[in-house]
Amino acid sequence: MSVDGWNTVLVLGGIRSGKSEFAEFLVADAPMVRYVATAADISTQDEEWAARLEAHRARRPETWTTEETAGDPRRLATVIAAAQPSETLLVDDLGGWVTALLDPAHRPADDTATITELAEAVRSCPARLVVVSSEVGLSLVPTTPLGRAFADALGTANRAIADAADAVALVVAGQPSWLKPTPPTRAAAVPVQAMPAGALQRNAAGPAAEHSADVAEPALPEVLTPSALPSSAGPAGDNSTPWSSMTPPVVATGLAIQPGMELPMPDEDAGSQAMERLVTLDLPGAGFGELDRLVGFAAATQGIPTPAPWGKVRVLLVHGDHAGGAAAGTTSGDSARRVRDTRAGRGALARLAAEAGAELQVVDAPSAGPIETEPALSPDEVESALQHGWRLAEQAADAGVRLLVLGACGAGTDAAAAAVFAATAGAEPPAVLARVHTDAGEYDDAAWMVRCAAVRDGLHRSRHSPGSAKDILAELGGGDLAVATGVLLGATARRLPVLLDGPVGVAAGLVSRDLAGQSRHWCLLADHGRHPGVQLAADVLGLTPLLDLRLDLGEGANALVALPLLRSALALAAALPTHPSLDVEPDDARPTMGDAGPTTNSAGAGRDEPDEAGSTDEAGSTDEPDPVEPTADEPDFREPEPAGPGPTSTEAESTTLDPSGRRAG
Repeated sequence: MSVDGWNTVLVLGGIRSGKSEFAEFLVADAPMVRYVATAADISTQDEEWAARLEAHRARRPETWTTEETAGDPRRLATVIAAAQPSETLLVDDLGGWVTALLDPAHRPADDTATITELAEAVRSCPARLVVVSSEVGLSLVPTTPLGRAFADALGTANRAIADAADAVALVVAGQPSWLKPTPPTRAAAVPVQAMPAGALQRNAAGPAAEHSADVAEPALPEVLTPSALPSSAGPAGDNSTPWSSMTPPVVATGLAIQPGMELPMPDEDAGSQAMERLVTLDLPGAGFGELDRLVGFAAATQGIPTPAPWGKVRVLLVHGDHAGGAAAGTTSGDSARRVRDTRAGRGALARLAAEAGAELQVVDAPSAGPIETEPALSPDEVESALQHGWRLAEQAADAGVRLLVLGACGAGTDAAAAAVFAATAGAEPPAVLARVHTDAGEYDDAAWMVRCAAVRDGLHRSRHSPGSAKDILAELGGGDLAVATGVLLGATARRLPVLLDGPVGVAAGLVSRDLAGQSRHWCLLADHGRHPGVQLAADVLGLTPLLDLRLDLGEGANALVALPLLRSALALAAALPTHPSLDVEPDDARPTMGDAGPTTNSAGAGRDEPDEAGSTDEAGSTDEPDPVEPTADEPDFREPEPAGPGPTSTEAESTTLDPSGRRAG
């Protein structure tokens, strides 16, 4: 099965019920969709049917590809079975497939065996798959033998696919209802372990928490909505749909969080096209500077060349304390006080979230033991924390969140992150451990030396550990780092970008990279704050900060300060038109020979009238226009000659844009 909350969905509905539109919504978050069309194109014989097909084609985004299977109905099972885990398929619909299956041209074919073959392909499909079909069981029995054969075959196919699919939806008059919301009987490969009692706050709402009842799972924490949030319409750029409350039910994923996971990658083509489009925008200045990488990142993660500014943003504040020398110099109970203030809407993070219109979710992670004398967590606690972080990302994606901001708060987090930097990137602890600030704003170098010693002793104690990602989390990382790592992996699986901030976020990036290398491509770093560990980890991950403001407001708060600027840059890039000189001139606006007639040059050859900068004939010579003497009513002013070589106006006029947004001409 796939790594998402659902893998295969069957969408049923009657004629004009809206089933196809709902199916298209279910895959709208995928950067690339392979649309498998099963109906034969008989446009030359039936104009009304041709109009239906054209309406379907017009709704598909340009990034989708289309594959036809009407010529060989048995090939549909092959296409589904051969799909890759990172792909998304939309099959529309089974009615067309059954029609092709019953066509005498495809005989002899065993209908029952072919339907069984298709159901098995759906059951084992590793890709994300949505199948559309017409519900024929509610209509009258057809009066013709062929009609009865079609209804019987399609009803049999619907039952077989519904049994194989993870979820089944029925769309009636545009209103979807889930007929199969319960998880499949296949258990998850890695059961989720229960966290210590009281470690997590219970969330009263949240369908994403309803996994299998046979597994004890911690409830997801409450999502806090700041009072300063905009109206229910959401911030600019939110592209919510009328189907938003009808997302698929969460099912058991069968996922084992382990090295070598196949997770999706951003759309590099969309990112490249967005970068190329930026140089064509009608700007008075030279461009976006360092923020052009932001536009490319947003385009790649959204899968479109013109990305929208992030509408719905959620801040995840992971809270976990570390015992022992890692927390030297920290006031006892200070992190718990800050978390209480954040939940109450006070403090820097809560205020900045309110200003940005971002949701805020405080996540309590298990406390970590003193790494100098014992492992930070047990293996079961690491597994549970990873799964919990994954579910947090799934919950955000199901709620329509477009960007996650990952922050952390807790005693000793800096030292734990430094230990992870040393274990994964070979760094020296003193080089990546920031100095300790007291409550009075002074440096506490004695506490810093205690932290360095704790990290050194923890590395020495765990030197015989296998050194895998999970071992590092168990020996040195702790609960906050494990939850943050799970968030990054789950966000990658759901194609959800993450804005990192602070040492815990980038340390989780290093660990998640060792579990799934694709995860780092979904991460964005706004500012490293001159933190030595963050700078090192960013270099290792290939993350270049967009800003250099030297902010140190706390994890998550630095990113929220930068968020309005990032949103503004994306909004500007999406709204600005192409420079007028690069617009494609319509054919009917270009002068023709019949408009003014050709002029004659000194050789008597017919040619178009030259413009102010002259024109070039076929031989390559350039005819300059005669100078125009100023009249008595006009000032004697002429455009100065250019200081160096440059394009002529003929070259500028021939510069156009190809359909992908690249300059051509």
